[in-house]
Amino acid sequence: MAKWIMIAGAALLIIGAVLHLAPWLLNWFGKLPGDIRIETQRGKVFIPITSMLIVSIVLSIIINLFRK
Repeated sequence: MAKWIMIAGAALLIIGAVLHLAPWLLNWFGKLPGDIRIETQRGKVFIPITSMLIVSIVLSIIINLFRK
């Protein structure tokens, strides 16, 4: 369990560093076709369907690689 917590912490550290030092690398996230964005005078709604599908596929591949 401790090993997985350390791996998750390292991954979060790397993602945080990328977002801080090179934010342009992830500008595409949330702007893909299939991401729903509704803006009205009363408020905004954002549903990142396509972006979350990509995240799910990538995480599934990574988890399956570590399982073996």
